Amino acid sequence: MLLLALDTATPAVTAALHDGTRVLAAAREVDARRHGELLLPAVDRVLAEAGRELVEVTALVVGTGPGPYTGLRVGLATAAALGAALAVPVHGVCTLDALAWEAAESGLAGLAGPFLVATDARRKEVYWARYADGRTRTGGPAVDRPAGLPAEAAGLPAVGAGALLYPEAFPGAREDGPLHASAAALAGLAAERLAAGAALEAPVPLYLRRPDARVPAGYKAVTRG
Repeated sequence: MLLLALDTATPAVTAALHDGTRVLAAAREVDARRHGELLLPAVDRVLAEAGRELVEVTALVVGTGPGPYTGLRVGLATAAALGAALAVPVHGVCTLDALAWEAAESGLAGLAGPFLVATDARRKEVYWARYADGRTRTGGPAVDRPAGLPAEAAGLPAVGAGALLYPEAFPGAREDGPLHASAAALAGLAAERLAAGAALEAPVPLYLRRPDARVPAGYKAVTRG
């Protein structure tokens, strides 16, 4: 097994290579405006660092979000194109699941019970999900204003950049937890699920809301006379 993992659902542009047992190489750069420019160079770097060739990849894993429309589609489109070119399967993993798995695997104190993962959704909103542990999602993913989270989520420990942005809504926010997506975590979780015979998700984006871009008001189509 040689998994190539990609995620562009958060400001982090990240790629990793996993052999089914361990991460061979990983790259991550935080730049919310350059997903398209940075992703393929990141793929090249992890392949070079691991001493492997792209044709050796047996499957791709891509973060399905939730995330802002423009950034999220970069990773999904790239994974789809590489999968088609290599004739290998493309699996999806919820980005919030990978963050939860990474937080649990890092051994953060206080995350043995229920906790939240929250990322920045812009528009003064967060993408969030609730977890019983690092592998079991019990609520979400959803997008809400921080003040609109359900009562059962209030006060729980929380990881992710979205939780730190709104400390009044996330009093249990952890500064020592992961902030953005990591393809290494994505690959580790996917490898674990595949080894257990569990089905992975389809590589379908979790947009959860309409894109930020809008056709300008008063726009007039130009037609030939």
